[in-house]
Amino acid sequence: MTDFARAIFVRDGHVLLVKRAPHKAWYPNRWDLVGGHVEPGESVEAALIREAQEEVGLTPVRFHWVAELSEPPESGNPHARYHVYSVTEWDGGEPTLLGDEHTAMRWVTPAEASTLEGIARPEYSQVFRELVTV
Repeated sequence: MTDFARAIFVRDGHVLLVKRAPHKAWYPNRWDLVGGHVEPGESVEAALIREAQEEVGLTPVRFHWVAELSEPPESGNPHARYHVYSVTEWDGGEPTLLGDEHTAMRWVTPAEASTLEGIARPEYSQVFRELVTV
């Protein structure tokens, strides 16, 4: 099983999405959540914090688990497990794209997220609606 940590940064009724770079093996050019692989010996929560720091320069300080998603069997990666957390408080100010994993970033409402062309996981829309009640 391959574990991934994913962060849904929530602010003022919006969620933060990042667009994966075209060179990424999984979901290239798709809107996704901040996050990545859990390294050997690392907890999911530690991976969540590390990935957020590496990708957008934010350090989650208040977060909670909201969902676990699996890849569909036809994806070619059926052993992937995504641990999704809602992040409602963080250090670091405004997010900034770091590195070359993403090409764009934006805050969207759950309604906007459900209509975005190229969202990595359609299940995200339901999770967003459950989290954001503004």
